[in-house]
Amino acid sequence: MIPESHPLRKLFEELVARHYAEEIGIRDPEVVAYVSHLLAEFCEADQLFKIHNSSGCPLTDVGEMLLVSDPIYGPAPSFDRERQVRKHIGDFALFFAGMFPESINQLRLRRQRLESFVEWMKAGKESYYIVSKFEHFEYAKVAPLFAHLARDFEACVYGLNMVKNDLQEMQHPIVRREPDLLM
Repeated sequence: MIPESHPLRKLFEELVARHYAEEIGIRDPEVVAYVSHLLAEFCEADQLFKIHNSSGCPLTDVGEMLLVSDPIYGPAPSFDRERQVRKHIGDFALFFAGMFPESINQLRLRRQRLESFVEWMKAGKESYYIVSKFEHFEYAKVAPLFAHLARDFEACVYGLNMVKNDLQEMQHPIVRREPDLLM
């Protein structure tokens, strides 16, 4: 994991805070902290692909993750496991839809597929909504955060897309120079 004091975390927090406030009007410090933490966490592939099937293989397909999350008709052994997987589905969908929307079709596997970007968005939003309904005991404090993420899922994806654009520009510093400096 990237340490809390690492400059990358600060960069993610600044970019998320700016774009969420300016482009989409989200000024909630909890949402900003959660999304910027998610970006840092998903720098580690193990965190990005931490949900596994019964054979121990990491899942990259949201449809298969949805099947794994089911505590009644699926293999999830408890409602806590459902919450854990649903939280990851929301995170995974938010991350890929915002940062790498062009890759969504390549992430699908051959069997249970979510066929479109719209279905990914729906799965992410629904997953955060379900997580928000775990509002008792140890989950009581974070339930409102997930309700906010579910309610504003599309806006959060859009804000992340703006972060992605900034990060791409930062890779090419000549693009950011003032026109009169080039003359």
